[in-house]
Amino acid sequence: MMKSIYKILGLTAILWLSVSSCKKDALNLRPTNDQVADNVYSTPAGYKQGLVKLYASYALTHSSGASAESDIGGLNPGFTDFLRLFWMSQELTTDEAVCAWNDTGIPELNQMTWAADNIFIRGLYSRAIYQITVCNEFLRESTPEKLSSRGITGNDATDIQRYRAEARFLRAFQYWILLDGYGNPPFVTENETIGKVPPQRITRSALFNYVESELKAIEGDLADARTNEYGRADKGADWALLARLYLNAAVYTGTPKYTEAITYSSKVINGGYSLSPTYKNLFLTDNNVTSKNELILTINYDGLHTQNDGGTTYLINAAINGDMNPTAFGVPTGGWGGNRSLMNLPMLFGDYSGNTDKRAMFFGTKLATDELNVFTDGLRITKFRNVSSAGIPAPSIEGKFSSLDFPLFRLGEQYLIYGEAVARGGAGGTEAQAISYVNNLRRRAYGNASGNVSNVNVDFYLDERGRELYWEGFRRSDLVRYGKYTSASYLWPFKGGVKAGRGVDNTRNLFPIPAADLIANGNLIQNDGY
Repeated sequence: MMKSIYKILGLTAILWLSVSSCKKDALNLRPTNDQVADNVYSTPAGYKQGLVKLYASYALTHSSGASAESDIGGLNPGFTDFLRLFWMSQELTTDEAVCAWNDTGIPELNQMTWAADNIFIRGLYSRAIYQITVCNEFLRESTPEKLSSRGITGNDATDIQRYRAEARFLRAFQYWILLDGYGNPPFVTENETIGKVPPQRITRSALFNYVESELKAIEGDLADARTNEYGRADKGADWALLARLYLNAAVYTGTPKYTEAITYSSKVINGGYSLSPTYKNLFLTDNNVTSKNELILTINYDGLHTQNDGGTTYLINAAINGDMNPTAFGVPTGGWGGNRSLMNLPMLFGDYSGNTDKRAMFFGTKLATDELNVFTDGLRITKFRNVSSAGIPAPSIEGKFSSLDFPLFRLGEQYLIYGEAVARGGAGGTEAQAISYVNNLRRRAYGNASGNVSNVNVDFYLDERGRELYWEGFRRSDLVRYGKYTSASYLWPFKGGVKAGRGVDNTRNLFPIPAADLIANGNLIQNDGY
């Protein structure tokens, strides 16, 4: 299960897992029958293939890999990749990005005017539920009783116990997606009876407790930090998600857990990771080599062996047009002319040309966004490229598919979690250590100590997260945590549907439960305001 994890995805592991989570009672679907399952899981190799499918579903829209098919119904298949949907929810709804396209549902994300039938909000919800569903099925088929009945014992059974822990991590991550974005979703584990009754609703605070307990329960069964195969979850990923969870605990439950955020970010920081020497290399195709010490868990892409208009293919192609020399981005037929920045993002950098802070990777001269549908209105982002650190384009089918792996978790985020948690009063850390971590990031960004800071406060960390983590899928959650996502006290162009920006109702801090699922499942309750 190396960088090209999907090359080893065999048909036996995928045929039984094609299930559409847009169907009624998606969480209660059983994507197999006993006879097929016994064939798929008859050997330890079958279990490894089943695990590969769980990871592959993060990077593929369908088990065939083709962009013409999808596990999720109701959307153009190219829109149904997990990262594309998650990125749209976290970035297009904020001050960091805007899209020029008029596809149904996108203007509403740009302007924070979405309704309960928005197809992209429904798409992310459905993708998360689909991935929970396949994790549940893997867990049902890998119990000690199932292994014993299939004659799998000894070291093979021990290996599968680790696979189970990884499946539980991947499921917990998707439940975190629902916790963060939707609050009160349907809830099913491998223990519920399939197909009998619709899934029950879980409250946001109860779901927080579940995700927390799952991540703590599996820690001992996961590989030690930095010892698992590249692209697989280990203790480092487990700690990183816990740190992220605790940083947002006050939003999710009303009870801050900044001390716990310090504890678990410290575990990551002391887990053997180190910063990539060069920031831009984190977002180039050989990041698995140049930046491997900073990367904690990635979604892996391969421009020859996967076909998907989402993922980093989307991040690269949608951010450029023909005037930007697509060949320099490793996608010579690319240039979709969609996503670019709003002025709030480059203004975080002061001199946004990148002459000082090398994290500022922008193209163009027009800072302001006066027209939503004009790609050249606003600076373009050149952060993600389908080329190596030596400038060599990665091989690519059709000249557009990307081999850039996307970091779900990296060390830089954990430094900033530690610092913000300290600034917010968490115990167990020090301001001096927090400033040291921040300056590690800023020395890398500036190439010297000229960007170092000596005093920081809570608000500093929101801006620094914008500089360090922009376009990596953090901004919506960050603005919610800081009380700025809906507030009239902080505006960006077209927020609330007007050019100058305006505040919106606080109920927009959560997305709606999709209208179709409310109709299908009478146990669900719509979030306030929709």
